[in-house]
Amino acid sequence: MRIIIHAVGRMKAGPERELAARYLDRFGKSGQFVGLEAGGVVEIAESRARTSEGRKREEARKLSETVGSSSLVLLDERGKNLTSMELARHLSALRDTGARQVVIAIGGPDGHDANVRKRADLCVSFGAQTWPHQLVRVMLAEQLYRAVTILSGHPYHRD
Repeated sequence: MRIIIHAVGRMKAGPERELAARYLDRFGKSGQFVGLEAGGVVEIAESRARTSEGRKREEARKLSETVGSSSLVLLDERGKNLTSMELARHLSALRDTGARQVVIAIGGPDGHDANVRKRADLCVSFGAQTWPHQLVRVMLAEQLYRAVTILSGHPYHRD
């Protein structure tokens, strides 16, 4: 199953970008052994619409172009606060039920459009705090790598 990260905003050069790339590389190399494939990162520019709702609608249109008929997982502050084990199990269940592609979406500063949240198969929160875009990317990349290690029985994750 191919996993694509769709992100509003561009990752600037620096240590966060390097760390995210390192975890995505580990995920890509290890994922194939458990049926997960790194599909890359799709970055879109933050909308310049005048209102928050307008920005969310515009970003949602661009997300829908990437998602198509794929499964959709949103990172959203109103989402479920899953453990790493639960996230790994969810990805495994999607894979095992025949999902060919999953898009994991990181929204912009205004969040996700309500219609996108309705369309999502799962909304996940990384906690109640607001996180900078760059750190969210690093945390997601690490969690994808961690999910692979959990599914393969590797000792990286300790429960």
